Amino acid sequence: MHMFESVKKYAKPFETVDDLDPLLAAIGDAKYVLLGEASHGTSEFYTIRAELTKRLIKEKGFSIIAVEGDWPSCQSINRYIKNIGTETDVRGALESFNRWPTWMWANEEIIDLVEWLRNYNQQTSLKNKVGFYGLDVYSLWESMDEIIKYLERTGNSGLAQARNAFSCFEPYNRNNESYAVSAGYLSENCIKEALSLLNTIQKNKWKYDDEEENSLNMEVNALVTVNAEEYYRTMVLSDSKSWNVRDIHMVEALNAVMKYYGEGAKVIIWEHNTHVGDARATDMKEAGMVNVGQLIREQNYPEDVYIVGFGTNSGTVIASTEWGVDLRVTNVPEAQAGSWENLMHKAGAFNQYLLFNDVNRKEFNQTIGHRAIGVVYRPEYEQYGNYVPSVMSSRYDGFIFVDKTHALHPLKTGSLVF
Repeated sequence: MHMFESVKKYAKPFETVDDLDPLLAAIGDAKYVLLGEASHGTSEFYTIRAELTKRLIKEKGFSIIAVEGDWPSCQSINRYIKNIGTETDVRGALESFNRWPTWMWANEEIIDLVEWLRNYNQQTSLKNKVGFYGLDVYSLWESMDEIIKYLERTGNSGLAQARNAFSCFEPYNRNNESYAVSAGYLSENCIKEALSLLNTIQKNKWKYDDEEENSLNMEVNALVTVNAEEYYRTMVLSDSKSWNVRDIHMVEALNAVMKYYGEGAKVIIWEHNTHVGDARATDMKEAGMVNVGQLIREQNYPEDVYIVGFGTNSGTVIASTEWGVDLRVTNVPEAQAGSWENLMHKAGAFNQYLLFNDVNRKEFNQTIGHRAIGVVYRPEYEQYGNYVPSVMSSRYDGFIFVDKTHALHPLKTGSLVF
């Protein structure tokens, strides 16, 4: 059981983020720090990432937070923390997260970080203000709305192409599934119109440049239009192809933000472990799937990228029993025997972190089951599909283990089911 001995040897206990100095030292001068989570509904994953994020901003000059969320909704946080526009209430800013699963960003845990960021930005010069951006691909209709609204307001180039794209998508009544079926099975699609819109916006983006970041906003919303079209078209035909479209889009959107911020920009990325932990170290590789962590490593120097995974042994989580239904507090059973989380728990039933480095990486190079909980979670079936075979020291550079975790606190408690 030599991996268990290695966990005992290298894992260190921690109580607060102040105890994670060695992790910050290991991050060094990296420009991309990816912070994972084993679920989208665990309070501690959010609060620990928030505290780490504050330290990275204050101590290492990070100025971008990029998350697994929709671009238009995350813009409401970005505008709030940069004091752009009229919203002066954090809860009002979070109301724009109205697409299921809303709890991923409309939760109590994120409020403290958002208020901290607004306060930090008020004391910071314009060029060093921290931004908050959503990298996901789902917001096809909302992104087109944003483009048309802006172009109608300003009379800038591209309105004809935007209206053309919109009218192509219009018959589907903002229903992703009906577009997916039509485009996937009947080959009736809007590829041409979406590409024409992106092309026009990229050519004219200098015309949209202003202090409210409209050139970036327009460019990413046009990228979403093209990539969401492809995502929904491939969704009905192939899970692995649509997964790749989504993760490749997230990196394209990230690269647009990095380019906008310019030389020396540093980004903190918050996404699920399945997106940030290098896919090449999991069974996703055999399925032909790539992910954000892999792509960022492939596009950058090794010392510029640092990936941290997160996990738990047991506790509670916010999740749903099926896609699109009410959220509930769900019990997370103790980790499966022989899994990574089980090894860490057996090494010590307390919070720990483990840094993988040149000295110890080879001690963790066996494949082991590593738990992943989605927004849909049925614990009774956990052993059949919630453990991803992983080589942990290749998948991540560091790992944070919270022995017992608690459910996130969603803002809208009206739909909470116990």
